[in-house]
Amino acid sequence: MLTRDVHAAALDIASAIDVETTLERLVDSTRRLLGAASVDVHRAHTEDGRPHIAPLPVPDPLHNDGGVPAYEPAAAELTGGKSLLAAPLIVPAGQYGWLHVGRRLGGGSFTEEDEATLLCLASAGGVALANALHFEAMRGWLRASAELGMHLPLNFQDARNAIVNQALSPSTAALAAYVLPTSDRSFARCEAAAGGRAPLVLRKVLNLSDSIAAAVLESGLPAVCQTSDLVGEQQADGLGEALLAPLMPHGGEPGLLILCRESGASPFQPLELELAGAFCNHAALSLELAQSQRLREQLVLFADRDRIARDLHDVVIQRLFAAGLSIQSLRRYTGDEAAHQRIAEVTQELDEAILELRDTIYSLQADSDQALSSRLFRTLQEGTSGHAAKPRLEITGPVDSVIPHYIAEHLLAVATEGVSNAVRHSAAAAIDVSIAVEDHTVRLRIEDDGCGFEAPVRRSGLANMEQRALDLDGNFEVRTRPGEGTRLTWTVPLPHREPDPDKE
Repeated sequence: MLTRDVHAAALDIASAIDVETTLERLVDSTRRLLGAASVDVHRAHTEDGRPHIAPLPVPDPLHNDGGVPAYEPAAAELTGGKSLLAAPLIVPAGQYGWLHVGRRLGGGSFTEEDEATLLCLASAGGVALANALHFEAMRGWLRASAELGMHLPLNFQDARNAIVNQALSPSTAALAAYVLPTSDRSFARCEAAAGGRAPLVLRKVLNLSDSIAAAVLESGLPAVCQTSDLVGEQQADGLGEALLAPLMPHGGEPGLLILCRESGASPFQPLELELAGAFCNHAALSLELAQSQRLREQLVLFADRDRIARDLHDVVIQRLFAAGLSIQSLRRYTGDEAAHQRIAEVTQELDEAILELRDTIYSLQADSDQALSSRLFRTLQEGTSGHAAKPRLEITGPVDSVIPHYIAEHLLAVATEGVSNAVRHSAAAAIDVSIAVEDHTVRLRIEDDGCGFEAPVRRSGLANMEQRALDLDGNFEVRTRPGEGTRLTWTVPLPHREPDPDKE
């Protein structure tokens, strides 16, 4: 009969999906089956009182001798001869805590059968707690992913701050950091951080050479190490394990999310690595969508600016110009010198207004501060306006963040000339434009399906593109045959930029 009751209690405990309900059912079932006056669950704690899951092995269950674990002072108050039982609650990560049973209702001591019952209930409770902890961990990471997806800012820096803030809670970490490695992955700079240690690590530079961080970036898989392995013993004081998960947005900068727990805290479990990795994949996708949204908004803005500029040029300026001519024609209807002077003044004011309008039109063009990808979109749109052939643009790598301004200006000029040649000279139906950042170089490729030309032909535009590449220690290649289209490849090296460790 008792075995059936224990089995029913175990099923009831296992059916709970959260930790609080699991513990409540475990305590109620233990009190009922053992006839105990008091049943308590005591969490394992660190020296400063923080709950955690202690590493295995754990002592044997206690009974009848009045003893308690030496590192569990809370249980010492429960000693009282043979009226106390205690059993460890074991989860895959280690010891969750202790299930204490004190004072039997009506007096008397606990029996060996009671001890066996307690061990069964504690075992069932450990399994149920493990499931509940997994469920709560998954729910926490899913909630963080959902919040990130719904409220991710479009600004890059604000997005990084949102990622570390959302990751801090479900990971139970003391510090969350978003670091961006250099192109050769020898160093990384902390661009965003959350937690009490955030001010100490923000903008700091990590040396990734021969570290697990470089391996994580290479493999794309999360890993665990000691925080001291990343920043040294002194800076890692008080911090224990660190979980590293890669963020790999397509077409963006690869990054690392680093989650550090305090010394003595529960170690990261395999499930947590999976959940953190899934969160980072979701964050990377959110960054891609934010980038796409940002580009769409910029294209809409550019289109609106173009419309305003056309209206100003085609309508407003022409009307002002016509009004100025009409006013000047009034000179022949009067010989009054004062009237002539006033006509000249009004004409001058109209000329100045036209100049100001033209300045306004120019100011509506894309700023150099705009993202390179946005400027490239705009350049290609303008270069093919009014033509049947429309270019297809492909961007690979962190184009907007690692290409210096002086290279970007050359690249835009080459792209403009290359697309213009394809439109004007090749009679192309399709134009493919790709820009890629990889292996410390930036490569621009323009390929069309037009008529092509004989290889020796070297128009001034092609010569200019080649000279721009040579000026940057790069190279320019033209592949073409009559009737088989043309492919232009413009490649230049990126400057090697090593972070300054003293720069805040």
